[in-house]
Amino acid sequence: MASGKEEIRRAVRERYARVVTEGAGCCGPSCCGGSDGATVTAQAIGYDEGSLEDLPSEANLGLGCGNPTAIASLRPGQTVLDLGSGAGIDCFLAAKKVGPAGKVIGVDMTPEMVWRARANAVKGAYGNVEFRLGEIEALPVADATVDVILSNCVLNLSPDKERVLAEAFRVLRPGGRVVVSDMVSDRETPEALQGNLDAVAMCLPVAREAYLEQFRAAGFADVRITEERKYPSEHVLGDPGVRAFLDAHPDARTELAAFADSIYGAHFEAVRP
Repeated sequence: MASGKEEIRRAVRERYARVVTEGAGCCGPSCCGGSDGATVTAQAIGYDEGSLEDLPSEANLGLGCGNPTAIASLRPGQTVLDLGSGAGIDCFLAAKKVGPAGKVIGVDMTPEMVWRARANAVKGAYGNVEFRLGEIEALPVADATVDVILSNCVLNLSPDKERVLAEAFRVLRPGGRVVVSDMVSDRETPEALQGNLDAVAMCLPVAREAYLEQFRAAGFADVRITEERKYPSEHVLGDPGVRAFLDAHPDARTELAAFADSIYGAHFEAVRP
């Protein structure tokens, strides 16, 4: 019998496999209007329209909650690691900043996402990007080899965030930085959603201070939130899994609407001493 953590990982993996194979997800065609909807979502959470136009069209699935590369201050020649790289959008944006002398590694646990990302890399001729299949709780990356870690609405999906942060600390060089976009809220998760695998796989928010404390406990220094941006509540309530839940629990609509309206995409930064 699978443990709770294994069940969560399986639910997340299956959900994001469907994003690739069926177009079903936070902002798949069923709730956001296909690729146009993904572009609208990306712009709403901080991506520049011009930068999106230069990317392979299938790299943007509208799944993030911020634009970590916009504040990462990447420099030519750096090695960048993207945790939960999906179809590659942040890897490709980072690749342009680090240039041909730099390197970008994307890690994702969903084979379908890795295949899509690798195809996008070929399509866009990104010679300084590679994608590896693996779990962010056990990164297929050597110790102290990375300058900057990026992650976009992925850490919240892990059932073992402490392990993820320990791995991030391990692979960073001393002085290396982690720049994470993730969903936060000051409201408690409604009881109706707690333990709901569909909701967990959608990326539920965490409390700001609890998240900051997890970074500190992992050994990171200069831990802070540098920016917050309101996350579109309609993208939460429009998720197929949430819609199905509300159809079965109409009395929960008011509570869930208030919860969705309280969610922000926050940029977390920290440094490995």
